Amino acid sequence: MCGIAGVFHHAKDNSIDPQLLVNMAAIQYHRGPDDFGYVNPEGLGMGMSHARLSIIDLNKERGRQPHLSSNKDYFLVHNGEFYDFQKIRAELTSLGDRFKSKSDSEIILHLFPRYGIEKTIEFLRGEFAFALYDKKDDCLYLVRDRFGVKPLYWTETEDGIVYGSELKVLFAHPKVRRELTAQGTYHQLIQVMVPGTTAFKGIHQVKPGHIIKIKRIDGRLSVSEQKYWDIDFPVAGEYVDHKDESYYIEGVRDQLLEAVQHRLQADVPVGCYLSGGIDSCSILGLSAAVRQDPVKAFTIGFDSDEYDETPIATEMAQMTGADQIVLKLNAEQLYNNFSRTIWHTERTIYNTLAVAKLLMSETVRNNQYKVVLTGEGSDELFAGYPAFRKDMFLYGLDDLPSSLRAEWQSSLEASNSLFKGAMLPREEFSSAAMNEVIGFTPTCLQSWLHCHSYGMQLLNPEWRQDMASYDAGSAIANTFDRSQLEGRHPLDKAQYVWIKTMLEGQILTWGGDRVDMANSMEARPAFLDHHLAKFATQVPPQLRIKGATEKYVLREAMKGLLPESLYKRQKFAFMAPPAHTDQNKWNMMMALMDEFASKEKVEAAGALDYQAVNALIKSHEDPDMNRDQKVQLDAVLNHVLGIQLLHQHFIANDIPAVAEQRARELGWNVHNK
Repeated sequence: MCGIAGVFHHAKDNSIDPQLLVNMAAIQYHRGPDDFGYVNPEGLGMGMSHARLSIIDLNKERGRQPHLSSNKDYFLVHNGEFYDFQKIRAELTSLGDRFKSKSDSEIILHLFPRYGIEKTIEFLRGEFAFALYDKKDDCLYLVRDRFGVKPLYWTETEDGIVYGSELKVLFAHPKVRRELTAQGTYHQLIQVMVPGTTAFKGIHQVKPGHIIKIKRIDGRLSVSEQKYWDIDFPVAGEYVDHKDESYYIEGVRDQLLEAVQHRLQADVPVGCYLSGGIDSCSILGLSAAVRQDPVKAFTIGFDSDEYDETPIATEMAQMTGADQIVLKLNAEQLYNNFSRTIWHTERTIYNTLAVAKLLMSETVRNNQYKVVLTGEGSDELFAGYPAFRKDMFLYGLDDLPSSLRAEWQSSLEASNSLFKGAMLPREEFSSAAMNEVIGFTPTCLQSWLHCHSYGMQLLNPEWRQDMASYDAGSAIANTFDRSQLEGRHPLDKAQYVWIKTMLEGQILTWGGDRVDMANSMEARPAFLDHHLAKFATQVPPQLRIKGATEKYVLREAMKGLLPESLYKRQKFAFMAPPAHTDQNKWNMMMALMDEFASKEKVEAAGALDYQAVNALIKSHEDPDMNRDQKVQLDAVLNHVLGIQLLHQHFIANDIPAVAEQRARELGWNVHNK
């Protein structure tokens, strides 16, 4: 919905330049091009700004943020959506509260004084990140939604705290350092990040389901972190075994329908993303059933039949009477927009699907849409990824005959051969730390932890030496809440790990908010409704994956909506064709390497070892190399290119000057408010 920014100083008398706040809003103009606002009240050492994408309450004067409570004790900037806010507003009005706007954001200013921050969050349903300043307690709250759909970053300077929806917002502040770290760079190269971290020194994320409280005490800021929500699977054996399949099937259907209905609420048109998977087809089918008018459906297509899902998506669109738009993408479109994508993702990407989604969000906006419903989160809740099936076959079915186990695993490997080296590991990787914390090394992380040797050899020699004893598996595993893993079924553990790592760090970042909001377009993942998620965790593992069938309970719940071909099909990973699959794509990638990863530019950036980069490219060109190894190396090379672009975009560029120039171009200045 928007982009937020702010500064909170140690000293109350340390004033904040209002134009700096506006510049921080301007550099994220893409998140909110419809309006901007700021506050920097005298004597509080606090300032906030906001770039608005108007979706609820289109009135500029009413909807403009930051919001200020009527008694001027509370200040708020909010990004995202609170569903069911009309009911909450009505209840509060009946208690005597009076609202200034029709915006969903304003409910925070009324809930917080009554209930405090923890109870307030219990009322909130949706995707959100917000900053709330409490003048009476002289403290700032930074809050992020339960799954991390909406981003929120923060860092410390000599003066205090700087925060915002994107890294570039923080970098627009001249006192925020812009420096890659050895650990951050290494984790970019192996794809999976340590939760809560970034590639840059001293830049943190508010973790999903967490509150950062920053309280000013005697002229210094004290920072504390609190978890308010987590995905909570029952202890193994505590599933409601006396319920039959129909209970779970009907429950999933009811909960998903309610989640979709909530996310169709907007004061602007709402469309749907549509691929050839059960997830987005289910969302479209339910949306079409709820709506009175045809749903606009947006589909990505690729110039490779092996990776293209357009035929099934089109069949679904025709079944529902949707108005479908297909964006067919080729090598030139994908690689010509690679650099622009990294500017928005602010982290590296292993596959050009991120580019494809950025181009699709651009198509959505060109068709005058600001909001779409998406299918993200379904695989996480209902065990759709092939890695989950492998873990289920290996660890979750003790009584499975060995012959049947071998048959199912063989079928799984065969149907996912295109993605071996990414979605499935090309060879087993075992992490002692993961084994100790979880009981096994989840398959979903094995491909990326297996990239350790590539990551280390690609680092510059000094960093490589500093990182010689570093254990990525341990660093990641140590962030997990062991109480959420102890006594859980192996499938629950695998899903928990994916949700804590790849969902937030990949699916919702370079596959979600960042490439959607790059074009001022809000995506709403209905499956990540926390009420639906709570029900999904109660579904027994043997109904999430029944036999060799993934997402069984969802498949049955949506059976009446789906084309038969899709209902019967195994999960097919949605990826763009890797560079090695097509000479033109490879040539385009190498052209980008020549431009951004030349010897001169690699040495200037100082993060990587050019000789190692060059050797990796040459090895990848070996025609005798196995396809699964090429899949893995293709991902690593994308990360190499991404690291060079991170340096180019955010370190070589003078970001405070870029933000200032952007504000001038937009006419966003303090005199306009």
